[in-house]
Amino acid sequence: MDLNAKLSPHFTLRELIHSDTAIKLGIDNTPPADVIGSFVRICISILEPVRSHFLVPFSVNSGYRCPNLNKALGGSKNSQHMLGQAVDFEVPGVSNYDLATWISTNLIYDQLILENYTSGIPNSGWVHVSLISGANRMQLLTIKGSYKRQGLIA
Repeated sequence: MDLNAKLSPHFTLRELIHSDTAIKLGIDNTPPADVIGSFVRICISILEPVRSHFLVPFSVNSGYRCPNLNKALGGSKNSQHMLGQAVDFEVPGVSNYDLATWISTNLIYDQLILENYTSGIPNSGWVHVSLISGANRMQLLTIKGSYKRQGLIA
């Protein structure tokens, strides 16, 4: 598997599978070949439009997670990260609330979550976006700790 393979003009396979936690814990986070199509879909349909709109280079904080990594991170047992269908990211200089708002009104997604954002602290939290090949739910959530609400809550 070529980790330097371009999935889209600005994103590589290496970026979508990189995990400091996996490295620290010695977990092999190599994805199965059948998730590469999901990576390409999310890069082209989510990450590239975000980069084109905000004109700022950024990296994915969390992309693919093998089951062992997902468990180590305390991820959901049904996490779309394990299928290569989800990414968590931030864009430098852009409020995570503004980023989530732009995605919610301009892109197709399965699930968009503004996670751990604190109003008045633009860089707090992160944005989680998932995308599937079928009918996307367009589910919009705000989650902070045990607080979970439909829609974007600043």
